[in-house]
Amino acid sequence: MSGVRVAVVTGGNKGIGLAIVRALCKQFQGDVYLTARNTQLGAKAVQELKEKEGLSPLFHQLDINDLNSIRALRDFMKDKYGGLDVLINNAGIAFKVADTTPFGTQAEVTLKTNFFATLDVCHELLPLIKPHGRVVNVSSMVSPRALAQCSREFQEKFRSDTITEGELVKLMEKFVEDAKNGVHQEKGWANTAYGMSKIGVTVLSRIQARKLKETRKGEGIILNACCPGWVRTDMAGPNATKSPDEGAETPVYLALLPESVDSPYGELVSEKKVLAW
Repeated sequence: MSGVRVAVVTGGNKGIGLAIVRALCKQFQGDVYLTARNTQLGAKAVQELKEKEGLSPLFHQLDINDLNSIRALRDFMKDKYGGLDVLINNAGIAFKVADTTPFGTQAEVTLKTNFFATLDVCHELLPLIKPHGRVVNVSSMVSPRALAQCSREFQEKFRSDTITEGELVKLMEKFVEDAKNGVHQEKGWANTAYGMSKIGVTVLSRIQARKLKETRKGEGIILNACCPGWVRTDMAGPNATKSPDEGAETPVYLALLPESVDSPYGELVSEKKVLAW
């Protein structure tokens, strides 16, 4: 089936992920895979899109915190499609504001999924991206806000055009360590685990885009980070301003950028516009 185009959405069984799957089923020419950690919930979401909306998504299990699960998806895509045309890294978590879990634990758990697991997915799946492929890492508006709360030294590091993936990983590990020791603010980090995790995703996207230009030069692959906006989901709550379908608009726009364009590239995009980092 190497002639068939294929798109994968992580964390696809609810919220923004489900809305992205819905939109891709309508607009993407090819197979669309809804992935989810929980096979039952994922299969149910696929069933509902088929029965209630007449769409035809496919399902594959994916727990981004489980390397074996990521590799199973990688091997499946390689064997069945010879690669991947669209990857949307949407899976993520956030603690509620009122949650009383110690901040150090929140930092560790949030970064484990939002940054380190997303990084694992990219390590395994980015090599599968076909020429003219599109990669979208779902970040957040919270990342530039969190960046503004960091010390000048950290801001310079996170804004650097030469920061490496290894350096970024060390910074993220140091934030978690300082958070667990209760000294993250005095050391110059933002006082938000979610915000710090999304700084990681935004900076990672900038690094990956730079690397793709070097390693896959001339192949027309485009990678960006995006902010879907404040969306009514289990994560953000019922008072948010956007519906999930509205939240899906920018990620889907980036996933479907035509072959003829070469920008936006390596940017943080919100409301289909590039945000200054």
